[in-house]
Amino acid sequence: MVLQIVRTFVVVVTMFSILNANQIEVIADNFYANEKAGFGELVGNVLIKKGKSDTLKANRVKIYFDNNRQPYKYEAIDDAKFAILLNGKNYNGSGNLLTYEPKTQIYTLKGNAFLHEIDSDKKVFGDEIIVDQLKGIYNVKSKNKEPVKFIFQVDER
Repeated sequence: MVLQIVRTFVVVVTMFSILNANQIEVIADNFYANEKAGFGELVGNVLIKKGKSDTLKANRVKIYFDNNRQPYKYEAIDDAKFAILLNGKNYNGSGNLLTYEPKTQIYTLKGNAFLHEIDSDKKVFGDEIIVDQLKGIYNVKSKNKEPVKFIFQVDER
């Protein structure tokens, strides 16, 4: 069980997709792991910090493992908020659900989704925001024919 807990905390590093070795601090009211079912769950006031800039806050974080005990999906559920350094750019965002799939490096924000590139002050709002890190593709969707919203600065010359 202790080994599974250590693995889970180490695996959280990949959620932030940063390769430098920094200390990770995980705080939650409860932790549960089911090795046979292939998942671990942090519940209640979850705060995950890596280094000085990367944080994830949510009421619940689930980590799913394949048969080789490798993580294939992370879910931050219920009021997920994050700040991250990704490809040299600072982002923060939020949503009701944040999903990350390490193999494909796809991030999905669902429900009141918001993504903010801090350095350029670009902001994206929608019901669902999908970021494909490998392809550099952003896909923003809205339900019920509501418009998506973009806010960005324009240099006038």
